[in-house]
Amino acid sequence: MAELSERTARAKAGGSERYHRQIEETGKIFVRSRLDILLDPGSFVENGLLARTMDEGLAADAVVTGTGTVGGRTVAVIANDPTVKAGAWGRETIRKIIRQQEEAALVRCPLLYLVDSAGARLDEQFDLFIDRHHAGRIFWNQARLSGQIPQICVLFGPSPAGAAYLPAFCDAVVMVDGNASAFLGSPRMVEMATGEKVSAEEMGGARMHCEVSGLGDQIARNDEHGLRLARQYLEYLPDHAEAPLPVHLPMDPVDGEPIDQLIPQAQNRAFDVMNVIRRLIDADSFFEHRALFARELVTGFARLDGKPVGLVANQPMRKGGTIGSDASEKGAQFVQLCDAYGIPLVFLSDTPGFMVGSQVERQGIIRRGAKYLAAIAEASVPRISVILRKSYGAGYMAMSGATFAPDATIGLAHAKLAIMGPEAAINAIYLNKINAIEDEQDRADYVAQLRADYMVNLDVFRAASATYLDAVIAGSDLRAELVNRLERYSHKSRERLARRHPVIRG
Repeated sequence: MAELSERTARAKAGGSERYHRQIEETGKIFVRSRLDILLDPGSFVENGLLARTMDEGLAADAVVTGTGTVGGRTVAVIANDPTVKAGAWGRETIRKIIRQQEEAALVRCPLLYLVDSAGARLDEQFDLFIDRHHAGRIFWNQARLSGQIPQICVLFGPSPAGAAYLPAFCDAVVMVDGNASAFLGSPRMVEMATGEKVSAEEMGGARMHCEVSGLGDQIARNDEHGLRLARQYLEYLPDHAEAPLPVHLPMDPVDGEPIDQLIPQAQNRAFDVMNVIRRLIDADSFFEHRALFARELVTGFARLDGKPVGLVANQPMRKGGTIGSDASEKGAQFVQLCDAYGIPLVFLSDTPGFMVGSQVERQGIIRRGAKYLAAIAEASVPRISVILRKSYGAGYMAMSGATFAPDATIGLAHAKLAIMGPEAAINAIYLNKINAIEDEQDRADYVAQLRADYMVNLDVFRAASATYLDAVIAGSDLRAELVNRLERYSHKSRERLARRHPVIRG
């Protein structure tokens, strides 16, 4: 018993005091303290604590694995210990990670990766890279678990080289500002290979990935904040793909200006769609996903009458609400995330369409837009499209308009729908006639009349009269309409097509 107590204490202590001081100097907290913050008190059941304590004395071989509860719900955790070999993966590290992934799959519970690792140990590479049960199996497992159980990554420190794919396979990635980093080649390696001199933060820091690359979904101020953000995801996600969604007590929206007054009738006048969202959802329930990336499209979780819902909304305050390449990637991932875990989707449309120009064409706007559209077409959860003010061109499809078979398409009283907005359409149809009018005032009057005539055809009541829309309602009635319709659609059966999977040019 004395030997057991000694080995247990040594394993739980992690690395030497010097390495504990090092992580404290960077604002980090010890891995077991992270678990204390994340998990309910006394709920952690550990696997593999005594790994490699017989000879090398590598405490738990630099990774803490096991299960616990968050708010009473079972979760599995895989947490690197940066005080032992900088959290680098050794042969037993990999066995422990794979074993914990397999247990999460069997228990059917969310899996949280608390990542702070220098990658694989090169001095052990022949024991951890080549065999079918070596390091690559971790990513194979992640790919297979995707859509079965929620996988959430909190990146506290580095995740370099091949290990950078670990966050990439997760449903949600939280990155701690100033400490987190992920890159395939380290700055030193990049300088040797290409001559480029770049810092770790510039190469793959939290802000770069949350604002530019899109790998990160949330940026955290520190370790504690990162763990709180991980817990927030669990407030909206189920235990597994077939489990019920977590439900809270219903709450009224925050008080404020009515929706009909928040949305200007003038088509090109900007407004903040976040104010509309706050008037629709349960108070303080919005949890934005990828807030710093592709800000022209807002994606996030909320609750309507206590029940989780995924929101996709154009943001007219950013690029006029046009949909670009990054927004397409953002929308596709969020739609797939909600659909995988049975979360209903509500689209709030106010967009002139997809971005145009040579730059976005070079960025692959067509194939990336198609990836987003394919995600919507594949989604089988309840889905409602709301036209707040305008929905033009392919943007109508990208906001799940009627042609993409939502359960309902609803327009507010001043909504406009068309293949093009009035300015673009008039230029496309009448440019030669307009240019032929020499008098400047006559030309302006002619254009104004053409726009007025064109706008008559975009009238929402015309679309409703032809049953292109399921309903036209006042903004003040929108919340109740959504709550009632989502309740009706909650028992919607999943359509399963006779195929293995679609082929998407992504």
